[in-house]
Amino acid sequence: MANHQATKKDMRQSAKRRERNRYFGKTTRNAIRDIRTIEEKAAASEKLPEVISMIDKLAKRGVIHKNKASNLKRKLTKRTNALA
Repeated sequence: MANHQATKKDMRQSAKRRERNRYFGKTTRNAIRDIRTIEEKAAASEKLPEVISMIDKLAKRGVIHKNKASNLKRKLTKRTNALA
């Protein structure tokens, strides 16, 4: 257990950040899952920029690596463009 005030504060901050990161990460994963289930190109193309923005924000915050973000965006774009 932390004994110093600064360490206690750091634990509170890291717990807050962890919860926030988990929330944004889970929300983004759900959005990715939802866009993968869409079968119409128009609907997927409409939702794609929103999901890409969410992925970029995760990478900017350091929740996921920038290369993982790039790979996710590439795969989603490729799938969206392949829809008939």
